[in-house]
Amino acid sequence: MTKTDLRAVALGVAMMTWAGAAAADPVHGTWKTVPDDNGSYGHIQVKPCGDKICGTLVKAFDKDGKAGGQEHIGKNIVWDMSANGGGKYSGGKIWAPDRDKTYKSKMELLDNNNLKVSGCIAFICRDGGTWTRVK
Repeated sequence: MTKTDLRAVALGVAMMTWAGAAAADPVHGTWKTVPDDNGSYGHIQVKPCGDKICGTLVKAFDKDGKAGGQEHIGKNIVWDMSANGGGKYSGGKIWAPDRDKTYKSKMELLDNNNLKVSGCIAFICRDGGTWTRVK
């Protein structure tokens, strides 16, 4: 291969890497949950987990906005969520620490900064509210 050929290959690899980063799912990022039954809320880092989407609690706050719920930091809150296109996600689970319940869930990206979550256990459904993007 000539130097020109090597440069072309390197440029192609760089462009594919950049395209992959640019194609990141818009739901990826950190989201602030709505207050739970106790007024506590958290920051959930949503990211890819293989071909699915998951979310981990990275910060937790009590009803006064002070650090709280530290025993749950690092735990999965969202897992096995699949992107369906059009900002809709389903097939996953969301764990609610306040009730220690796991819901079969869905999410919908309303816009770049608002994520509506909901879930059900059998026929009992719960509106998880609209999470707001932190970053």
